[in-house]
Amino acid sequence: MAVAAALAVGSLAGCSSEASPASQASDRGPDPDTGAAAVPLPRADHVMVVIFENTDAQDALGTDRAPFLTSVATSGTQFRDAHGVTHPSQPNYLAMFSGSMQGVSDDHCPVELTGENLASQLAAAGQSFVGYSEDLPAPGFRGCHAPDYARKHNPWADYADLPASVNQPLTAMPTDFAELPTVSFVVPNLCNDMHNCDVSVGDAWAADHLGPYLDWATDHNSLLIVTFDEDDGSVTNHIATLVTGAGVLPVSSQQYIDHYSLLRTLEDMYGLEPLGEAAAAQPFVGISAGSGG
Repeated sequence: MAVAAALAVGSLAGCSSEASPASQASDRGPDPDTGAAAVPLPRADHVMVVIFENTDAQDALGTDRAPFLTSVATSGTQFRDAHGVTHPSQPNYLAMFSGSMQGVSDDHCPVELTGENLASQLAAAGQSFVGYSEDLPAPGFRGCHAPDYARKHNPWADYADLPASVNQPLTAMPTDFAELPTVSFVVPNLCNDMHNCDVSVGDAWAADHLGPYLDWATDHNSLLIVTFDEDDGSVTNHIATLVTGAGVLPVSSQQYIDHYSLLRTLEDMYGLEPLGEAAAAQPFVGISAGSGG
């Protein structure tokens, strides 16, 4: 089965309280030159979404500091017009997980929420979700901080009604990728996500941790999506986002996307009702042989 979906790559500004305009209208269509139709994407057996931090798009890809991620981007679809929805970090994670910033405009902790989200939707549809956070002290941990871990980057921990099993340390990720959940979100620690350390550190982490999965995904109807929570604090909030894996075309897309577009893409893929702002967002189009590309 051909498959598709996409997003991309982030530094320190996510801790600032500077606010930028909310997402631009996500109903802007794909690049008219592509002729891509907004049809549902083929369903992947597994989708892994990896979220880096606070990096401008031009620093995240196409430089000698990020050789691995740049090579991944050229092998799949790179979105040239991808954006975070706000500043600072936390509301961006909530947006891509629940379709709303949930009234959160800063990085305070704890945030306590109820209601639907991507994990609960997938479970209700007979699918599965797990968030893997590097340096999470223990499965189900809901504390605000641990060395190099921050709950503000872990929105599934904000929903006490979700089972502890969806909130796992990165060390719990199965080595047999066929045992992965339907959708997984992977959050590196505060150094490896480029928040506190250089882009080159995050790129080396990506090569070590994502390379084996990507090799497997291409032959097993599965996808890798890489994105960033926000850029380095600009008003445009321009981030890197890429999609690669089974059936993904090696194209440079001019489609406008944001975190709501990412959520909408995943919801459409598994037949889920769009949540919140995702209902008005356009899913990724024109990036696979099965999606009009």
